[in-house]
Amino acid sequence: MQNVAEINQVKSDKIQWVTVFFVTTFHIMAIGALFTFSWSNLLAAAITWWIAGSWGIGMGYHRLLTHRGFKSSKAVEYFLSFCGTLGLQSGAINWVTTHRMHHAFTETDKDPHSPHNGTYWSHMGWIFRGTAQNQDEATQMRYSPDLVRDKVHVFMSNYYYVTPIIAAVILFAIGGFPMVLWGIFLRQVIGWHSTWLVNSATHLWGTRRFETRDDSRNNGLIAALTFGEGWHNNHHAHPRSAKHGLTWYEFDVNWLQLKAMEKLGLITDLYGYNIEKEIQAEPFQETA
Repeated sequence: MQNVAEINQVKSDKIQWVTVFFVTTFHIMAIGALFTFSWSNLLAAAITWWIAGSWGIGMGYHRLLTHRGFKSSKAVEYFLSFCGTLGLQSGAINWVTTHRMHHAFTETDKDPHSPHNGTYWSHMGWIFRGTAQNQDEATQMRYSPDLVRDKVHVFMSNYYYVTPIIAAVILFAIGGFPMVLWGIFLRQVIGWHSTWLVNSATHLWGTRRFETRDDSRNNGLIAALTFGEGWHNNHHAHPRSAKHGLTWYEFDVNWLQLKAMEKLGLITDLYGYNIEKEIQAEPFQETA
């Protein structure tokens, strides 16, 4: 019989063929989209990218569900989570579980996408092997018990792939197959790689404001692609903060939207780390 170590090794080497197939297919279809440009197709891609990447992944899955950087009604929480399913990065439970593990074991062997295992691995290789984001029930319960106990989140996580299908039907009715190519396939590939760059590039290239225990970095280009998620060193230093861009020149679209939602009364207890207060609190030191 195989011992536990051998079983775990086999599990870690398992290729996720379904994921390989769909990621490959989406990339091929995304290339096809480039031959069907129109302004309406571009608009469809931009809108769905914003809904999936900003409202869904950045504000919903990440800043709300993973780190609880603010509070909201269940209706708002479910809405943002629903937007996240459009991003096809698994359901909220698996996404949150994986990301909480990343913060707990950053850049160690237990980190699901450690850059120390290679840039390709941290960027996208990790989704093709082992558990990827298909975490078992015990792991989900350990890291995301708040979501596992919520029947609505369980339902949406089990059927997260339905949302892009519904969106594809709507886009087809509006603009035919070319609009589907742009609003689903091309937009999805851009969204995937934008998120993956946070996992890979922002642990390799950029500036460091805080001396964290990892190699996280702030990268303005990736922040622009991810609505503010690229201020990664700031985030790892203060993970609960829903404010990732800490200075005026660190533009954080997701934070600005959250501030607007707070003013409208849609969310409460919005926490944003205030670097200015920290600077002001530092004692004055005379120079020689």
